[in-house]
Amino acid sequence: MTERAGTPAAGDAAATIDTETPDRTATGKEHFEVLDGLRGTAALIVVIFHIQGITVMWDGAKVVLHHAPLAVDFFFALSGFVIGYAYDDRWERMTTGRFIALRLIRLHPLVILGALLGLASYLFDPFAGKLQAVPLASVLGAFALCLFALPSWPLANRWTDTHPLNGPIWTLFQEYIGNLAYALVLRRLRARWLALLAVASGVVLAVGATLHGTLDQGSYWETFWMAPVRLFFPFLTGLWLYRVRDRLPDIRIGWLPLSIAMLAAIAAPTLPPVGGIKINGLYEALVVILIFPAILVAGRHSEAGRGMLWLCKASGRISYPIYITHFPFLYLWMNFVATGHASTGQLLAIGTALVPLLLLVAWLAYRFWDVPIRTRLGVWLRARG
Repeated sequence: MTERAGTPAAGDAAATIDTETPDRTATGKEHFEVLDGLRGTAALIVVIFHIQGITVMWDGAKVVLHHAPLAVDFFFALSGFVIGYAYDDRWERMTTGRFIALRLIRLHPLVILGALLGLASYLFDPFAGKLQAVPLASVLGAFALCLFALPSWPLANRWTDTHPLNGPIWTLFQEYIGNLAYALVLRRLRARWLALLAVASGVVLAVGATLHGTLDQGSYWETFWMAPVRLFFPFLTGLWLYRVRDRLPDIRIGWLPLSIAMLAAIAAPTLPPVGGIKINGLYEALVVILIFPAILVAGRHSEAGRGMLWLCKASGRISYPIYITHFPFLYLWMNFVATGHASTGQLLAIGTALVPLLLLVAWLAYRFWDVPIRTRLGVWLRARG
């Protein structure tokens, strides 16, 4: 993320797209443009999954992208890799406080916007009826915590989500935990210790996934313990892959084939238990443990390809905004679908139209909220030395 990592955050404050040359970080390093594009692919998969899932009221037999929640694990792997790339060589001249300030500038403006949108969608939803008749003090308390990406108590009509005003913000809370772990401990560890920690956390991840039958855990209170489990294996693995990058095979596969590979893994059908073993959870764990690191390695070495650079750059920039702004609108969609006033054809048409609408909202958030705020905060931080 400052440089692009993690939850799908874009890395620089440029609002225009140069279609000829790769973007650079604030310190002059080139971006991994294919990885930026893949983050956009993953973010769009999440959005489509949410729209389609709500449209069919989460009827498992009708859901298309069964394993789309694994995109979160891919974001965490990207975060570990690119955090290492962006910051490993800067610690001789950078304090922990400055690192934290840089990360907050990169991530938090959109967290605040996501909280504001979530509050508005809860208070002014025209389709909710009495489903969200909650004391205002309780809603505002949850909003205050959401402003800091902190978990709060559940709210009516929001399942038992840890971040009930904007569900995806749970991953930002974990992202901050990963960033702090990197600043305080992980940046000091040698590659072999990172590998050992990654193996141990991978075992816990596989066990947790197999016990539950899915890795779609951690966003609600009943499985809150799985949130750091889902964070640490991919984050540690991404950081380790960066540290051993010179020993990795030079595999070059473009953005489009890698996007297709990711989509294929995510679109696989839900697998039934076999002999009492929840194979579906084991499959999802293997995707995170084996397939996503392979995609990361291949994407790191790859070039965007002819005519694809602009798309990768645009996808990277829009990925974090669409991830953090889309769900408040989908709460409205959820309550509209629940009214039963629309036919199947109307739901399909409206659901399809939501995709360009949410892309537009994300672009507006990026262009007129995220970029200006980060630019001003960046100037302020540089002035402080």
